[in-house]
Amino acid sequence: MFDLTGRVAIVTGGNGGIGLGMARGLAKAGARVVVAARNEEKSNAAVRDLRALGSDSLAITVDVTDERSVDALMKETVKRCGRLDILINNAGINIQKPAHELGLKEWQQVMDTNLTGAFLCSRSAYPYMKSLGGGKIINVGSMMSIFGPSHAPAYGASKGGIVQLTKSLAVAWANDNIQVNVVLPGWVDTDLTRRAREKIQGLNERVLARSPSGRWGNIDDFAGVAVFLASTASMFVTGTAIPVDGGYSSVA
Repeated sequence: MFDLTGRVAIVTGGNGGIGLGMARGLAKAGARVVVAARNEEKSNAAVRDLRALGSDSLAITVDVTDERSVDALMKETVKRCGRLDILINNAGINIQKPAHELGLKEWQQVMDTNLTGAFLCSRSAYPYMKSLGGGKIINVGSMMSIFGPSHAPAYGASKGGIVQLTKSLAVAWANDNIQVNVVLPGWVDTDLTRRAREKIQGLNERVLARSPSGRWGNIDDFAGVAVFLASTASMFVTGTAIPVDGGYSSVA
């Protein structure tokens, strides 16, 4: 049920962080992974990582906020790989400022990348998946869609939107055999959260004190959930949000 041999997956923002962790899971399960991101050098390094795991991976540069760039990504993927089975919408940014200090352009930058980018990629992938008789879309949200981040209102709003977008797409495309789900990461050790720990005094200690697992997550914690949601094991799972947070959101 978890074998992805012969499947082709696009992972936006797949050249680092949670995206790379998910890409590694898909690669180990047999998928051919397309690393789609802006930083070409970083993407090429990720491709080398995935090829070492046995995946015939490749990198395609994309700007998920640009409609033409997104459409070109899908077209090039199908041209080079023959098909598109799996899409992971992981590309995202965060600007850590309280609402009264956040400029409109900063708000729009976060929303365009995190939410509109996922919409554009999903919409562009849809006809290719439909032509195959089905597909899998995995959105990367955040536990900030559950909690209210005072230091990141645009990020929280964008990730809340991702949850609702997931539900809408899942309902709209169920008859096309396309399952759409969202993963809600907790506190994970990435470049983004390292910067947050530098800015927010005591964050590391508070996270560890609240987490039942007693640790921060790491990117490889997301390999399994990615494989599950990308495989035939989850054919009757759609429109759902799955926290991967070491129990953080379950603590009263």
